[in-house]
Parts: sequence; C-alpha cells; structure tokens
Amino acid sequence: MSESNSTTMQEVIKEQTNIAGLFIANLALNDEPENWISENYQQEKMEAIGLPSTGSVKTYNFSEKQLGVTRGLHAEPWDKFISVSKGTIFGVYLDLRRGKNFGHIVTTEINPGKAVFVPRGVANGYQTLENSVNHNSYTVTENYPIEHMHLCVNAFDKNLAINWPIPQEKAIVLETESLYPTLGQLMIELTNRKQ
Repeated sequence: MSESNSTTMQEVIKEQTNIAGLFIANLALNDEPENWISENYQQEKMEAIGLPSTGSVKTYNFSEKQLGVTRGLHAEPWDKFISVSKGTIFGVYLDLRRGKNFGHIVTTEINPGKAVFVPRGVANGYQTLENSVNHNSYTVTENYPIEHMHLCVNAFDKNLAINWPIPQEKAIVLETESLYPTLGQLMIELTNRKQ
C-alpha cells in the first residue's frame, strides 16, 4: 500500500447527532479498481475525534440475506460501534436514558463508508436495504451474558413515527421482536418495576 493511500485511510470525519454520545463516523475508503480497504476502527484515531475509550471486549459479525429484514429496537448496558462491510442498512437509534433527551431518535444509512458509535442505554435497530448485507459488525464493551435482560421497543411503534424505508407490511420481522412493547408500554413496565 502506498504512503498516500495510508494517509487517506487515516481520515475519519465525525458527525454530531441530537442524541448525546451518539455519533456517526464517516470512514475513508481506499478505493482501487480491484478492491477497497477501510480501516473502520482504530482506537487512537477514534479517540482523537471524541469516541470514548471503549475497552472493547468483543466484535461479532453477522449477515442478513434478504432485503427488508428489520431488527430492534434493543438497548443494552454497553457501548457499541456498528459498521457494515458490504451493503447498506437503515439504522435507527432511540435514547432510552433518563433525562431531557429521552425519546429522541436519530436515523442514518450505514454502509462501508459510514459507521455509528452507540452509547449504552441508546436502543438501536436496523433495516436491510439490499438483498445481501454481509458482515454487519458490532464491537461491544461488555460480554453478553445469556441471562441478561435488555430494554426492547417495537420497531414499528406508531408513536415513534419512524420513517422506515420499507413499510411494516413488507418488512421481515422476527416473531419475537414483533411482540416487543411500544415505548409507552415499556415506560409503564419500568414504572411498575420500581414500585
């Protein structure tokens, strides 16, 4: 790889969002006729643009084979950095942390040139915009205990008014996720837990 290509790959541009701690990282792609290379996570570079020290413990990849697969919304108690190596997904992020930003939503497309850092307590979901999305990668700061319960909200909660590119009637949703509560139902459940 030439020095100029190496320099190009160092460029990461941070986009702020209206959810505290959630940001979009525009990654430089070293695009050549035969292939492309993207350094989608490098601790020193990410910390230089404001990513907190993640202390990442695991990265896992998965792929979705069909257009319209819709997952989420899940809020786990750890940070995660989400990237895609092939294809495009529509990402949705819902702030479930206590405070003035509770309920705020950010949406963006994620592709090989764009990744998202999601702080703990912010729910994320996505919808595939192509037939083959490969290596949808999550780098997380905690191991996932099997018995762990995390907060879930129905991706098609009408009160959230998320403008999914593929409507609910054409989306592919896991049966278990179609039963997730609305945000209003989740708030009632959390209030009852405290009593």
